[in-house]
Amino acid sequence: MTVTLRVVLDQVVAAVDADLAAASRELGRALVSTAPSGCAVEAIVPAAGPDVAGLLEAEVPGLVDITKLRLPRRELAAAWQLGAASGAAGGLIHAPTLMAPLMKHDRVHDHDQTVVTVWDLDPWENPDELSRTTVAWHRAMLKRAAKHADAVVVPTHAAAERIAALAHLGDRIRVISGAPPEDFRVPSDEVGRRRELGLPEGCILLSGSVAASTGLSDAFVAIAAQGSDLPVVVVDAPEGGEPAIVALAGEAGISESRLHVRGALDAWDLGAVLGGTLVFMAPSTRTYFPWRLLEALRAGVPVVAAGSDVHREVLVDGGLLADPRDPDALTEAMGEALGSSAAVERLAVLSGDRGRAFSWAGAAERVWQLHADL
Repeated sequence: MTVTLRVVLDQVVAAVDADLAAASRELGRALVSTAPSGCAVEAIVPAAGPDVAGLLEAEVPGLVDITKLRLPRRELAAAWQLGAASGAAGGLIHAPTLMAPLMKHDRVHDHDQTVVTVWDLDPWENPDELSRTTVAWHRAMLKRAAKHADAVVVPTHAAAERIAALAHLGDRIRVISGAPPEDFRVPSDEVGRRRELGLPEGCILLSGSVAASTGLSDAFVAIAAQGSDLPVVVVDAPEGGEPAIVALAGEAGISESRLHVRGALDAWDLGAVLGGTLVFMAPSTRTYFPWRLLEALRAGVPVVAAGSDVHREVLVDGGLLADPRDPDALTEAMGEALGSSAAVERLAVLSGDRGRAFSWAGAAERVWQLHADL
């Protein structure tokens, strides 16, 4: 008898978040490749384009079946928020996000299971930076998870501690980290890609928006105080957000000629940018999963990060951590990181070593074990 794990892959066929789409795709692939003997993987997807099967075969090869629901993703999200199964209930269900049919089921007699994943706590910690609809949906779905999920997966112990204070989950919280895409690397045509993007080599790289939670302003102040004249690159800027980022940099003393702002980049372009990066800064103290930081580690880029609970857990000794209570700590860490070529080389080695600790294959094996334990 084959045991089938049904994975919700809405982000793969109707992506609304590039990082969650990549995480869903990579976890799906890894679940297929690490499936124990007698186990298989099926997809649950919302109504999408006519060639959903072809898309999934390309993105997550090896699926044994696809449950295509009648509702498009937006309507399906609303239906699941209200507790309607919409044709998806039953069996072993694993959701790489909170998007799942969370309703009453019988794990003991019918062997039904539902597991969801929470990657960040912005809807609770930084609600003013999201739309009201987004905040309401996430909060409602976590309440449903507290009532009906057999387990809630979070990527760090820091997130586990925080979510335990937000919802009555008891011993149902599990920590399973994510990773960069398995094929993520600095591409061989990195120089040409950077040229096409109009980005320099030898830069300081940051990720974030004008939102206060990203710590972008603190990073700019630290860069200016450190005293180097290295170019500064900001990726993941929101649409229309460049003027505000330029203004923040200007207030800190970084000229517009030195600053380069870009939106979200695909994996190959981001790899090319990391190939020309001297230091990656992660100044945020949010309870989130630092995707860009992990990609910097995979590329062997020196990292300077705010010493938040999340960064201490993810980075460990793979980079420099700055005490967020000390206003001068980020500046001092930047000075240490850029103090000499030997310092850059040492931090690059530490970064690359730490980056090898994260893999989707390892995450998938833990997901299979989680469902076996349930």
